[in-house]
Amino acid sequence: MRLHWHRRDLRATDNAGLAAATPSDPVVPVFIFDTAVLDHAGPPRVAFMLDALDSLREWYRDKGSDLVVAEGDPTSVLPELAAQHGAEKVTWGKDYSGLARERDAAVRQALDDADVAREAVQNAVLHEPGEITTNAGDPYSVFTYFGRKWHDRENAGPYDPPSADTLADVDGDAHPTLADLGFEEPEADVPAAGTEEARALLDDFLDENVYEYEERRDFPADECTSRLSAHLKFGTIGIREVYDRTQAAKEGTGGDRRDSVREFQSQLAWREFYTQVLFAHPHVVSSNYKSYENPIEWENDEELLQAWKDGDTGYPIVDAGMRQLRDEAYMHNRVRMIVASFLTKDLLIDWRHGYEWFREKLVDHDTANDNGGWQWAASTGTDAQPYFRIFNPMTQGEDYDPNAEYIKEYVPELRDAAPEIIHDWNDCSLTQRRNAAPEYPDPVVDHSERREQALAMFERARGDE
Repeated sequence: MRLHWHRRDLRATDNAGLAAATPSDPVVPVFIFDTAVLDHAGPPRVAFMLDALDSLREWYRDKGSDLVVAEGDPTSVLPELAAQHGAEKVTWGKDYSGLARERDAAVRQALDDADVAREAVQNAVLHEPGEITTNAGDPYSVFTYFGRKWHDRENAGPYDPPSADTLADVDGDAHPTLADLGFEEPEADVPAAGTEEARALLDDFLDENVYEYEERRDFPADECTSRLSAHLKFGTIGIREVYDRTQAAKEGTGGDRRDSVREFQSQLAWREFYTQVLFAHPHVVSSNYKSYENPIEWENDEELLQAWKDGDTGYPIVDAGMRQLRDEAYMHNRVRMIVASFLTKDLLIDWRHGYEWFREKLVDHDTANDNGGWQWAASTGTDAQPYFRIFNPMTQGEDYDPNAEYIKEYVPELRDAAPEIIHDWNDCSLTQRRNAAPEYPDPVVDHSERREQALAMFERARGDE
């Protein structure tokens, strides 16, 4: 008998930890509500996780088994469960953040002390940190070179799900509710979780959108994205399965359509690039990756931060993104870049405030991805946008939402305004604004002025003055 400790692998298919189960060595599926991890969670993610656990439990029950749920510190809970079920071994999927690695080291020691074997398996990425390195054996700090090697690597195919006779005959208690765990109901409409939901999204994406992804992915109104990010975060679908399906789509076509599928796969590579950055530099969660000669003099104005959080900045594409985040616990990736640039370069607010807000509100928050994205926008990260390249939020809105469809969906005050007024809101007269959308706020800052201030701020940090 052995335990499999589910964490970021809330699925049965394409799960390396379950694949090795045999009738002579059946597996007891386990999930632990770890307070140290929940301290860093937000209501949307916990709600999604609970739904995913419901789906996983039903899968096990259909096979005559169950998901054993516990609460507490894994260093004490796992040895206790191993003793209770007569398990000689515990498996789990590797995680790569500093917090996860500290926890896993403590768990390994606790299981060693209890004389229980353990094995951590690769379940969250195709290529673990350390597999793709420079010729000198160092982790990459530039995505381009990492991405080339990632695309050239062979990948293992997905694992089959365990059969019913390889699962232990166990009964599990009901898992706690959001309220039991100390969380309020999320403000957002959180999407459904589970492997079936993830596969339905993937099927829909591969039907047509993946072949137009390269051309349309930056236009938020087009909805030409997979929406798989939360499922990959919690592992309700396996990365090997997603890659295998997209590879089949790529091999079945050619030309621009093939290039488009490859572009989607590159987003999977970015996910793994940031994972290896976090693994090699765990301090980036709270510190700049890139060092400057002097501290960056963030202004951190509380009123401007609140306006950004509320989606009331008077910059339409920014406000649309922040309101989508509030309503759906999700934001289109291009818009994430825009709102992050606006917070750091227009409002001159430390990227950490934005990162913390995303961690609280996003259903798909992933430490490595979100941290990498925020530090990219703030010009403090690896392979980051140069400090002097500052998004103009009005131009970004006009370029990527020309008819203001996305903006009008999430900013109802602007639904009767003409797109040309919306995209020129920063430069419109007060009379034009009041006539077009009397309920929508004036811009909280002037972009041109703040751009010059941001450049000066970074030049002081660089020691150029």
